[in-house]
Amino acid sequence: MKIAQMARSLNRPGGGVVIHSGGILPVAALFAAVLLWGGSFAAMRLSVQAMSPWSVMWLRMAIALAVILPFAGRLKIDAYRRGDWKLIGPMVLFQPCFYFLLESNALCYTTSSQAGVISAFVPILVAVGAWAILAEPLGRRTLAGLFLSVAGVAILSLSGRPGAAAANPLLGNVLELGAMACAAVNIIMVKRLCERYSPWLLTAFQVAAGTLFFSPGLVLLWRQPGVVWTVPLIFSIVFLGALVTLGAFGLYNWAMSRIPASRASMFINLVPVTAVAIGWMVMGESLSGVQCVAAAAVVVGVGISQKGSRQA
Repeated sequence: MKIAQMARSLNRPGGGVVIHSGGILPVAALFAAVLLWGGSFAAMRLSVQAMSPWSVMWLRMAIALAVILPFAGRLKIDAYRRGDWKLIGPMVLFQPCFYFLLESNALCYTTSSQAGVISAFVPILVAVGAWAILAEPLGRRTLAGLFLSVAGVAILSLSGRPGAAAANPLLGNVLELGAMACAAVNIIMVKRLCERYSPWLLTAFQVAAGTLFFSPGLVLLWRQPGVVWTVPLIFSIVFLGALVTLGAFGLYNWAMSRIPASRASMFINLVPVTAVAIGWMVMGESLSGVQCVAAAAVVVGVGISQKGSRQA
């Protein structure tokens, strides 16, 4: 029944959806988005070794746009009201444009461990923003889960061994914090716009804006010699574009149209956990005892926050 309701939401006037307080499908969508995001690290690593990061990001956006274009006729914009551009414009600028731009540059100056610690602040920023802007409640259990998951991500990130020294940690960490702020603002804006717009329409706006914003990557791809289109590289690019850029963002936006933004943002803390787990299972990377405890803390924190959000 809920799957049918989700499908009918694309044909509903304005493309909007009815906001629900919970259910198993939004949680399943969030877990799927987290798994896709967690698996994107290995694919991204392989891709940037063969071409410029700007080219990789443009290809991701272009593939996602090509996949969603055949369904453009079902993504109605009848719900548009005068002044909505003041929300839609910043939404697409903050993510994917500014977010990917800041994060890609941040990792040139700081270590992945320090960047991972800063990324754990997204749920805190979203929870506070949703409380201030969307009037979503902040219960004690929710706050406890938030801080526990942040601590888990911090320990998980710090216990890792970065492969290269940080060239300018202060600058890199400031850029990473800016990227996380962009992600938090985007989540709140998507939550507000999902009241009247289809989450898949908002996702289409994002990938279209990203394709235009990262268009210099097409020029770099054209000028860059020696790009070997191997099967693993093609698979990685298609995976990043169709499943991660479109699938993960679409599933996450749809889930946010059904549950509070602060609750949905908690699942972001599972991304580094899934990345470590996939690296351990697929790439043979070791998982220390400290990292296992930290991963468990993140999962427990998400569970506490979920229970606290339902009670609120």
